[in-house]
Amino acid sequence: MEWHGSDAQSLAIIDREIGDHIFSPAEYEIVRRVIYATADFEYKSLIRFSEQALQAGAAALAARSTIVVDVPMVQVGISPHIQNTFANPVYCSMDALTRPQKEKTRAAWGIETLAKRYPEGIFILGEAQTSLTTLVELIEAEEIRPALVIGTPAGFVGVDAAKARLNDSLIQNIRVDGRKGSAVVAVAILNGLVDLAWQAYGQEGRGMI
Repeated sequence: MEWHGSDAQSLAIIDREIGDHIFSPAEYEIVRRVIYATADFEYKSLIRFSEQALQAGAAALAARSTIVVDVPMVQVGISPHIQNTFANPVYCSMDALTRPQKEKTRAAWGIETLAKRYPEGIFILGEAQTSLTTLVELIEAEEIRPALVIGTPAGFVGVDAAKARLNDSLIQNIRVDGRKGSAVVAVAILNGLVDLAWQAYGQEGRGMI
């Protein structure tokens, strides 16, 4: 991602105001992007990385693994950066051909359909809490084993439990704990990960993750 002068000023402010943290340099790149995108420093204490999340995600991007997202906003936000780097296929749950089902939302049913089609893909669930719950259920049933799950939906009912279950699943993940989150956060995380992966595996890769 190309940074401009105003971006550099904003990042310098973030670096100055964020204070002490325990993130690795690569994790910090992700966190500062989220704060830059949201102007919300609370994400410093909400973003969680599983132990090998960045390495697993970068390797999956480099392997051109399929990316599945829950809503069009995430797809639109990540597609230009993906196409300029690894060119992974990107599919959205809302575009999946599904049959109507009263028990599930369209996003959840679409995620289930695509997850069974791409069981080892990268899943980015930024907005639809029901899609995260559905994905976690498939993981727990051992029907799928994603390379990485980015889970950042906001919500009041059940979203905390879904995020906790994602962490307990042992699937590599990047998530936002608590009620907060959004598609904007998910896009910032993925685009930051793409840049880190491109440094490690791209044409000028130097193994920086």
